[in-house]
Amino acid sequence: MRMLSSFAQSAHRSGGTAPTQEASNAQVLERRIGDLMRGPCQLTDKQVEWILNYQRENDLRFGESAIELGLARREDVLWALSQQFHYPYAIDEKQVNPELVIAASPFSDEAEAFRELRSQLLLGVMAADQPRRALAVVSPDVGDGKTYLASNIAAAFSQLGGPTLFIDADMRSPRSQDVFGITLNRSGLTAMLSGRAEEGLIQRSSQLPSLYVLPVGAIPPNPLELIQRPAFAQLIQEMVGKFDHVVVDTPASTHGADARAIAALCGAVLVVGRRGRSRMKAMNSLVSALSKSPAKLAGVVMNEY
Repeated sequence: MRMLSSFAQSAHRSGGTAPTQEASNAQVLERRIGDLMRGPCQLTDKQVEWILNYQRENDLRFGESAIELGLARREDVLWALSQQFHYPYAIDEKQVNPELVIAASPFSDEAEAFRELRSQLLLGVMAADQPRRALAVVSPDVGDGKTYLASNIAAAFSQLGGPTLFIDADMRSPRSQDVFGITLNRSGLTAMLSGRAEEGLIQRSSQLPSLYVLPVGAIPPNPLELIQRPAFAQLIQEMVGKFDHVVVDTPASTHGADARAIAALCGAVLVVGRRGRSRMKAMNSLVSALSKSPAKLAGVVMNEY
């Protein structure tokens, strides 16, 4: 997957008070890489000694020595380094949906594209000197890769160490349960918006400890009406105050005005199209409609995944 992006100049954003766990997340673990590799590589004390001797004799790093001796894979070393520098991802790609490339394939070209996109967002509508906003991700049609992009952007933000929230507001065809491996039940966003809020609706990702997910819950017959109730705006404001970053997935614009209404309440919007599939007329129409809303246009991304 490659992504081409053009970002508009954005105004306003002031910093906010980050959750207290940020300080603990910012600390770098002082554990030795050999200790971190023991478990995944099942290294014995004798094997660790071999690696250390080989390291001294050949002036290599511990990980390089372990690889040359055939006692570790490159993936094992990268995982151990990620633990030292608080860069979480899935050591076993079978444990995570491959669509979440930031966790499943963190050193791929696709993951690097998301890190680049994250950097541009942090220099624009989500910069520290701008008003705090949630980021709505919208697209013209189903199948453009909107959920793919939204979930990976949220995961990329979470890897900075601060708590990040992914809200699945696609009450037409939600997919967060597939991407994040969440059980779809009747408790979620719709329960909050309909006044039936319960505790524990926001779920923490098992693979990315700084990432939290609020699933849709039960699919309602009146999604647009739920979005336009005061409760949704209040929820966004509350979550923006509690999390470092909030990313909101939306229904495709072909389903109606849901996505535009969500974007207006989030304050920032990123438009996604799919190369070879999205029609320019539909893209222009969506961008034009969003430009008339209160939301700041972060830019347009062409998804080639």
